[in-house]
Parts: sequence; structure tokens; C-alpha cells
Amino acid sequence: MSHKHESLLRSIFDGPVSGNVHWREIESMLTHLGARVEPHHGASFRVALNGVEGFLHRPHNSNTCNKQELRHVRDYLIAAGVDPSQRHAE
Repeated sequence: MSHKHESLLRSIFDGPVSGNVHWREIESMLTHLGARVEPHHGASFRVALNGVEGFLHRPHNSNTCNKQELRHVRDYLIAAGVDPSQRHAE
């Protein structure tokens, strides 16, 4: 995993959630993890990773994700079995 994606993944899981992450960075990280990310309806994206399907929402009126959107990404990653401590070993 690239340092950039690993750093983003750790920032999503560690401590207080940052509010300064661009959606394109999230989408790139998900794709790098092996997720299939497809536009669904409006700002909604269908994401499938490790057999777990979910829906994430791109930020409205901004390219930057707010804290709630990042918490939703974190919850989805947890449901899909992503563990940042195991990623470091790869």
C-alpha cells in the first residue's frame, strides 16, 4: 500500500476524525484496497469491498468530507474487515 493511502487509512481510524479529506482521496484509497466504487444516484456511490456492499455519499457543495462522512467511511471499512494495523504488514 502506498504511503499516501496508508496515511489516509490511519487518519480515518485514529483519534479524532479530520475534516480535511477530499472525496477523490477516499475514492482512490477504496479502489486501491480493491473496492468497486460506482456512482449510484446523485451524490451516492455504491461500494463493494470484501463481499460487503454499502453506500457512501460524496460531500455536497464541497470536495472535502466532513467528520460525519468520514465516520461513515470508517464504519463501512470496519464492516468490510479492513484493519489498518494489518495493512502496514503488507
